[in-house]
Amino acid sequence: MSGSVHGLYNQQMQQVEQYYAPYNVLKNSCKDSRSSGLQYSFQAQDEQFFTLDSSPATDYVVNDSPPALSVSSNRSPFSPQCSQSYMSDLHHSSDNTCGSPLSGCSGIDDCDLRHVLRELENKLLGPESDTDDSCSCSLNDMVSKPASVTRWNRVLDMAPGLNLKELLDACAGAVSDADFSTAEALMRALEQRVSVSGEPMERLGAYVLEGIRARLLSSGSIIYKKLKCKELTGSELLSYMQVIFNMCPYYKFAYMSANVVIREAMMNENRIHIIDFQIAQGSQWMFLLHDLARSPGGPPFVRITGVDDDESAYARGGGLQLVGERLAEVAKSCGVPFEFHGAELSGCEVQLENLRVKHGEALAVNFPYMLHHMPDESVSTINHRDRLLRLVKSLSPKIVTLVEQESNTNTAPFLPRFRETLDYYTAMFESIDAARPRDDKERISAEEHCVARDVVNIIACEGADRVERHELFGKWRLRLMMAGFTPCQLSPSVGETIKDMLKEYNPNYRYAESEGALYLGWKNRALATSSAWR
Repeated sequence: MSGSVHGLYNQQMQQVEQYYAPYNVLKNSCKDSRSSGLQYSFQAQDEQFFTLDSSPATDYVVNDSPPALSVSSNRSPFSPQCSQSYMSDLHHSSDNTCGSPLSGCSGIDDCDLRHVLRELENKLLGPESDTDDSCSCSLNDMVSKPASVTRWNRVLDMAPGLNLKELLDACAGAVSDADFSTAEALMRALEQRVSVSGEPMERLGAYVLEGIRARLLSSGSIIYKKLKCKELTGSELLSYMQVIFNMCPYYKFAYMSANVVIREAMMNENRIHIIDFQIAQGSQWMFLLHDLARSPGGPPFVRITGVDDDESAYARGGGLQLVGERLAEVAKSCGVPFEFHGAELSGCEVQLENLRVKHGEALAVNFPYMLHHMPDESVSTINHRDRLLRLVKSLSPKIVTLVEQESNTNTAPFLPRFRETLDYYTAMFESIDAARPRDDKERISAEEHCVARDVVNIIACEGADRVERHELFGKWRLRLMMAGFTPCQLSPSVGETIKDMLKEYNPNYRYAESEGALYLGWKNRALATSSAWR
């Protein structure tokens, strides 16, 4: 990364402080209740690509164990009351019937709010600034709208008084408006205020800044591919993945919730076939094999078809036969009859003949943080996302498990997508921050290689190059139902399993069930959902 990326830029302006007085009142009323997401990015200059290792370092009651929440309304159990991303993305009107963020600001009259914000904008940017009648809880929404040169000059004058999140949003607004000179000036200011070993927002800001720069240089897909860790050995990448696995419960949430659902669905079956569409190391099924070994009347015959692409093969240091060998050893030690079939191809390439479905076997299908990588109708006329769901439905599975990030980055335009990503990954970085010291080198490397590459892709890439395309549970629900699936009610044991698992982590992790899905969140932000279908 070029330039200094450590330390805070502390210069304040009395004029800005005066202007921000009414804005701070609104911001404080909403500061813990936003649902717009966070974005990460990496910097590229010309053909050089830098890793961050070379950068200088510079409302729920929390109990002893996280509560299980019963939610009967349409709002997500972690829904903030002020959602920039919701109000910015009109597509949400059909996507948010289940488990989606709420718009609006409770406790503040909409008309009064618009009046205050319009008065504030006139003070900040002058009467020539254009406004609309939509509710907004952030100055960022105003400075990101089409504006005159004079207006952007005033934004630059105010930049030293903006906090880091506001400055990032202003920079994204300039990029969205194609005001590249303003964007460059704001990026220079950001360089002084971000750090890969700083507070969560400072760390995230370092990656977001590089993503913005990559977008301007049209090099996002190149950086994303390099961040697939081809510079690392497979063992290094695997070690960083293990760091993330141990620090945060996101993968355990996926594995454990799906395993409970599958085990209960297959309780009386003698022959089980599991298709895992992102088997990775196969660790999830080691736990299930141990559970099935204790089945009344003896363990069933288990066959696993593992689907995965060459990226996971690189991390493993070999093909899927390594996964099959490991699982076979575990099955043998447990006394479980076992067979493994590997399908080394991406989800877009999967056809019926690759899955080797056999008559007389009860079928379970697992989608762990995988479907959001599949291009849909907004990317390809083939629409692999829905094609794969219809293919799976045609197999008549007894149970299908789906775990996905609770974020809206698929079809959203750049600016609302930026805000959604920023909000989402702020919560994730805060959760990581609670698990490791800020100067922990393993944490820095794990964030860079296993988290930040996704942020780069969301911010810097478009079209087929953007493979990180998350959708909210409400949209997944619609897709699955259109493919012919019906939702399965999760048993109480699923929530109890996650509750026990979360006792090992920071109490700011929350879980709740709503509209047939189990939610995992950090504080008031939902980050992942787990659901079951047939």
